[in-house]
Amino acid sequence: MLSVSVCRWGLVALCTLTLLPGHGQNRPQRGKATAPARASSWITTADQTQLLQPQPSGLTFQAGTATGAVIEVDDSQTYQTMDGFGYCLTGGSAELLSAMGATERNQLLRELFSTTDKGIGVSYLRLSIGASDLDAQVFSYDDLPAGQTDPTLARFSLAPDEKHLIPVLKQILAINPAIKLLGSPWSPPAWMKTNGETKGGSLKPEFYDAYAQYFVKYIQGMQKHGIKLDAITVQNEPLHPGNNPSLLMLAEQQAEFIGKHLGPAFKAAKLKTKIICYDHNLDKPDYPLTVLNDATARPYVDGSAFHLYAGPIDAMSKVHEAFPNKNLYFTEQWVGSRTKFEGNLGWHVKNMFIGAPRNWSRNVLEWNLAADPQQNPHTPGGCTECLGAITLAGNTVTRNVAYYTVAHSSKFVVPGSVRVNSTSTGVLPNVAYRTPNGGHVLLVLNDQTSPQTFSVRYSGKNAQATLPAGAVATYVW
Repeated sequence: MLSVSVCRWGLVALCTLTLLPGHGQNRPQRGKATAPARASSWITTADQTQLLQPQPSGLTFQAGTATGAVIEVDDSQTYQTMDGFGYCLTGGSAELLSAMGATERNQLLRELFSTTDKGIGVSYLRLSIGASDLDAQVFSYDDLPAGQTDPTLARFSLAPDEKHLIPVLKQILAINPAIKLLGSPWSPPAWMKTNGETKGGSLKPEFYDAYAQYFVKYIQGMQKHGIKLDAITVQNEPLHPGNNPSLLMLAEQQAEFIGKHLGPAFKAAKLKTKIICYDHNLDKPDYPLTVLNDATARPYVDGSAFHLYAGPIDAMSKVHEAFPNKNLYFTEQWVGSRTKFEGNLGWHVKNMFIGAPRNWSRNVLEWNLAADPQQNPHTPGGCTECLGAITLAGNTVTRNVAYYTVAHSSKFVVPGSVRVNSTSTGVLPNVAYRTPNGGHVLLVLNDQTSPQTFSVRYSGKNAQATLPAGAVATYVW
């Protein structure tokens, strides 16, 4: 996470949205599409009078002239395949979930991760490798007294995660075995670093090999618990060493670490876990481009990950254009506890859940899954204003804005769905998908201050819809 001392919400003005028409990856040979008779719809309004509320009337597709602006969905032009939508399951989130009663916890986890009608189908989670700043204390898996080192990792242990995180993950996997997991470290063990501290410093070159094996041991250790990591990022926010924990890792250092140490270590261990570079703000696309331009690192890198505390969302497309065969991921965005539901709803949906997929991201993740009413736990110096997607006070659950921003996509856009072309009206940001079973999902935001009436066009027929000011809707047919 970016330090709270930085006014992240103040950076929103820098994060402009560009809805790109895109470059189709393929044009599948398909029969002529047939418009359905009706589409179901779910709406969340800025005033919270409707929260992921199914609409009894839905939409009706008819022949004839469209009314108002037109959003045309064309699934003959396809883009990236989606991996999923979800949250960062921090150690603090797992601790709060563990403190719930068994019945209440199971009910909540089923609501979050089940793909049935009653669940919101969260399909992707990011984990911290060691502590993030939203753990109750800082730790790594090989902590030693000052002055000691352990280059063979003889003292490596996942014990800190075995108390809360791993048991919660096992419960989640029992509900949704196909969920994708991404691991990200905030800091290596302090003895590997130039300053010997959990905060800041850089990785000592003499410990590059040991740190590569640290990743290997982590992945293998999680596998022994029945937990498969789909991917890891090399470092959370590598250009922000002011958090606790944190690490400064410049692009050239990351390229060397991946190309000469981490990639070969994964290959030798026969790990299939993807390696993703960068994992920081979109104002520095030169960082992942530097890594991907490194001929030694590039073969080991699946793609690049981004946050949006600075920079424009369309910077993702610049990286895609330079390396179209490398994947893109959106891995973190916080919600501030002092901000308002209506502002967060529109901004997050517009920039992240519409903007990121329209700029080639395969996933979208909000930051923290759960916090208590005082935004705890966190490390000393960690984020004190990070609002969870849910607030947990014992067994009492409050669903906050990030619950709904994720749910509007995760409940309907299942993994394996493909983004398809949808036109931009200029006032109704939107993104469309074709699901694996041939269905369609359209996410639309009314970012205007007045209600908007528009038409959804598919296969030559139109369905009229009206959205209140600031509202979000998901249409499914």
